[in-house]
Amino acid sequence: MPDISGADAPLTLDDLGYSDRWRALFDAQAGPGHVPARVVRGDRGSVMAATAEGTVRAGLASRLRREAGAPEDLPVTGDWVVLDPAPTHETALVAAVLPRASSFRRGASGTESILQVVAANVDVVFVVHPIDRGRNPRRLERELALAWESGAVPVVVLAKADLADEPEPARLEAEEVGRGSDVVLTSAVNGLGLETLRAYATRGRTVALIGPSGAGKSTIINALLGEERQATAAVRAGDGRGRHTTVTRELVPLPGGGVLLDTPGLRAVAMVDAPAGLAAAFDDVESLARACRFTDCAHDGEPGCAVAAAVATGELEAERLASWHKLQREARVAAMRNDVRLRQEEVRKWKIIHKSARQFYRNKGRDRE
Repeated sequence: MPDISGADAPLTLDDLGYSDRWRALFDAQAGPGHVPARVVRGDRGSVMAATAEGTVRAGLASRLRREAGAPEDLPVTGDWVVLDPAPTHETALVAAVLPRASSFRRGASGTESILQVVAANVDVVFVVHPIDRGRNPRRLERELALAWESGAVPVVVLAKADLADEPEPARLEAEEVGRGSDVVLTSAVNGLGLETLRAYATRGRTVALIGPSGAGKSTIINALLGEERQATAAVRAGDGRGRHTTVTRELVPLPGGGVLLDTPGLRAVAMVDAPAGLAAAFDDVESLARACRFTDCAHDGEPGCAVAAAVATGELEAERLASWHKLQREARVAAMRNDVRLRQEEVRKWKIIHKSARQFYRNKGRDRE
C-alpha cells in the first residue's frame, strides 16, 4: 500500500486537490454514506484510494463496470471518485468516477483499437527528455501534442544537463519546437532547475511526468522528494536506452505541497485523435494555414498553400511540416479505430476513388480505340 502521508502530517483531500469544483460534482452523484476519494494507484480490478480517513483498497462496483462504455471510463490514477465504504461490503467500492478535468491518453501500441488513459486530473505535464543522448525534436512534438490534448499544461524538462558539454543549443531548439511551453534545464546531480520544477507543484496541484525510458524521470522524482523513493537503473551506453524502473502509476506527495504522478516510461508513444493538441503543438503551421487559399487545405500540393510557401522560403522547416503530416495521419487512423462512422467514411472515400480511377482508365481505353 503506497504511503500517501506527508512529511509532517497525513495529507488531506485539499492537499490532493479537492476543490469546490470536485465538491459540487461529488454532491451531485453521491448517495447516503458515500465519501469522496482520489485514486492514488490503479491495479488490475481494484484501486488504492485516498480518503479523509486514510488510504484504502477499493474494488469496482458492478454497476460501474456494467455502465462503462470503454476501459477509459474506469478509474485510473488521479481520478476523483465516489467511494462506498459501507461496512456490509467486504471491501470499499468505487461507485462512480467524477467527470475529469483533464486526462492524459495514448493509443495502445500495435494494431489494437484500445485507448489508454494514463493519468487523470493532471494540472501540469513534465515532458522529460535527456539531452545527453542527442536531441529528438520529432518525439518531442508528438508528446507535446498528446500533453496539450490532455487539457494539462506541458513543461519541457531537459534532464541530465550536467552530462552535456553545451546544453544551451538543446534549450533553444526545445523552445523552438515547444512553442508556448516553458523549457527548464535540469540536473538532479547539481540541482539545476529543481526549484523551478517545484514551483509548478504548489498545494493542491498535480504534476505528471512522461518521457522515454531512461530519461531520468525517477531520478527527478527522488530529487524533488529529497529521498530515494523511486528505483533507478543505469542507461545502456550502446543505445542510450534504460530499463523501466517505474512499473506502476502512482501519486507521490511532494514536500511543501502538491502531488506528483509518475508513469512508466513510454517507449512507443502512439497517437490518439488529438485535434486540439496538434493545433497547440503546431501553432506555427496553424497560423500560416489561415492564409491558404482553401479553408480545407491539406498543405500537400494545393495551389495557394501558404504553408508550402513558407517551407519554400525557409520560414518553416520542411521536417516540421513532414512531422505535422505524419502525426495528422496517425491521429486520423487512431480516430477511425475508435469511431465506426469515421471508418465507414474512409471506406466510402476509397471506394469512390477506386471507382473514379477505373472509369478513367476505361474512358482512356475507349479514346485509344
